[in-house]
Amino acid sequence: MRDRFLADVRRNSHNRAILERWDELALPDGWLVAGCLFQTVWNIQSGCAPEAAIKDYDLFYFDPLDNTEAGERAVQQRAEKVLSDLGIRVEASNQARVHLWYESYFGQPYEQLQSTQDGIDRFLIPATCVGIRPGEIYAPNGLELVYDGVLTPNPKTPYRDLFERKAESYRARWPWLVIGT
Repeated sequence: MRDRFLADVRRNSHNRAILERWDELALPDGWLVAGCLFQTVWNIQSGCAPEAAIKDYDLFYFDPLDNTEAGERAVQQRAEKVLSDLGIRVEASNQARVHLWYESYFGQPYEQLQSTQDGIDRFLIPATCVGIRPGEIYAPNGLELVYDGVLTPNPKTPYRDLFERKAESYRARWPWLVIGT
């Protein structure tokens, strides 16, 4: 399953380019995460182009030595420079500072993370808890849920209203997805 997943996400030319330029990004504890991965798989399963309707490419990293907004902006600018020719939206997010802004943005508390993997673990939907970097895949809930298209709430982030909005937005684009409880 891991080989299939990696082959599928690399069918997205943007994912492939990001991984090829990984060392230039210089992200501490860095991972390419979320929608650009599982949405690529869902696009392929739906007979769409791998890159279809993917709004952004998320880069998570963990830098507790600089959890300032300015520090995160500098990493964002570096990522945009390295990937500028791809014509995609890239978002770099320091997981060491999520607890500082999450509640004001989403209206829910968020405990301080200890690593990038902690951030991946807390995505609203377990099937979407995936990350890759050269030579590694991180999928704490396995990859079967991604391929099965099963969307359930993540007990680590028990915000039902946020889950429902996210799951319905996915179902609007991939109607075959199943929303569970």
